[in-house]
Amino acid sequence: MPRRNRSSRRSRGHSDPPGAGVVTGWARSESAPDGEWLVRPVPGAHAAKVYRCPGCDQEIRPGTPHLVAWPADETGSVADRRHWHRACWEARQRRGPTRRR
Repeated sequence: MPRRNRSSRRSRGHSDPPGAGVVTGWARSESAPDGEWLVRPVPGAHAAKVYRCPGCDQEIRPGTPHLVAWPADETGSVADRRHWHRACWEARQRRGPTRRR
């Protein structure tokens, strides 16, 4: 008989406390000259939409692994999240975001 998977805490009505993403590993905190950031990797299997990278102004196509970053302070909101290519995120200090015309 196959083993039955255990239900997750979330499916049993438990929710994670605010800021738990940093502790549980789905987001990490980064400190840089441009501020404090929360950064979450997005595996290619979970990337289902087209996003525009602010670092290179190119599309991040569905299926492409990338990062999501947003300010770590309390003013950061869902609207502040940006999807970046990993290399663009790592190079942002050298070149900064592009400007769309």
